Amino acid sequence: MTGTRKLVAISFLLPALVLLGALVVYPIGYSVYRSLFDKSGAGFVGLDNYLTLFSDPTIFTAIKNNLIWVVVAPTVSTALGLIFAVLTERVRWGTAFKLIVFMPMAISMLASGIIFRLVYEQDPDRGVANAAWVTVHDTFAESSGFPRARPLPVHPLKPAGGGAYVTKEPVRAGTPVSLPLIGVPPAQMPKDAAVAKAPAPAADRITGTAWLDFTKGGGGKPNAIDSKESGLKGLEIEAVRDGQVVESTKAAADGTFSFSSKAEGAELRLPASNFREQYNGVNWLGPNVVTPAIIGSYVWMWAGFAMVLIAAGLASLPRELLEAARVDGANEWQVFRRITVPMLAPVLAVVTVTLMINVLKIFDLVFIIAPGDSLDDANVLALQLYQSSFGSDADLGLGSAIAVFLLLLVIPVMLFNIRRMRKEQGR
Repeated sequence: MTGTRKLVAISFLLPALVLLGALVVYPIGYSVYRSLFDKSGAGFVGLDNYLTLFSDPTIFTAIKNNLIWVVVAPTVSTALGLIFAVLTERVRWGTAFKLIVFMPMAISMLASGIIFRLVYEQDPDRGVANAAWVTVHDTFAESSGFPRARPLPVHPLKPAGGGAYVTKEPVRAGTPVSLPLIGVPPAQMPKDAAVAKAPAPAADRITGTAWLDFTKGGGGKPNAIDSKESGLKGLEIEAVRDGQVVESTKAAADGTFSFSSKAEGAELRLPASNFREQYNGVNWLGPNVVTPAIIGSYVWMWAGFAMVLIAAGLASLPRELLEAARVDGANEWQVFRRITVPMLAPVLAVVTVTLMINVLKIFDLVFIIAPGDSLDDANVLALQLYQSSFGSDADLGLGSAIAVFLLLLVIPVMLFNIRRMRKEQGR
């Protein structure tokens, strides 16, 4: 090359080099420098900020969650992408399916976070995840008949522990027993409940009525059966003596019930199963499952990305090898496991490593989806970097140390990816 060509090359590269230095090299260098100073930036503290990364419980939780993200999210996304790419290759509507799976990539992280914040709502009437979960649960498990029902202090019932209630006095034959309750919304009353009525006294039996002691519109008297009050049909009642259940029954549509003479002198108990809260699903955004829930939203977005890249690699495979394996008697699972996956290994490695780099700097989804009381449990390094640098108690020294630590985590993965890509180009 002549000197003139070198000058021309430098002239063309100089603007890009200036931008690269101003936007990449200088911020990295200054972050390394700032990480060696204290909160104010005036005192040199050496590596103390880096030691804080592993001694502070909040930051250590962020590191642990980042490890979970790096292991789980790329693996699941790549596995689903591989499955989708292989399965859709043989169906006529495969292109439409790929379009649907890839479509979430067109949505920003912000919009995806808002969507899944609603999907994971605890209320089944709003959250899709809990609506489906509650439907499955209620199919196999009987729900409580009267959640939140309770007696008033003037009622002849008292708490018995564990959410149950018992009569204040033992019951006697010939003396009707009253079991009034309140707190049952009209919508939760049995549809075939009848107007409550007082039982007929019986000399050889224990009789009584369980009813909702509430008159719509007011005007009723507590502890008395009024004309507009309904029986608590299906309310389970137990006769208990010395801690043992002697007999049990359920209230009729009008609330009446009766026990044999075996219940003489026993207490009547309303077990806690009558009042158990309705099943409202899983607290997806609670401290225990918030990280897996957010990873699920990430997989929803990025499985399509993995599928498209893997499908491109799958299209370039020599079909004669696959057909030869089938002719030799290999079934589809053997062809997939012993031929397709090994030949796609370079593509799978690139996809996985690319997603690993992506999740190391995940921020948007965690910040938007995790509620305030679970944010510390879902914390990741990028979010902690933001909070440490720009929060109410900003510490730019610690924030710079987190940034440098993130860079150190990304560099090996990035170098591996570059080396893999160059090796593939060399072939």
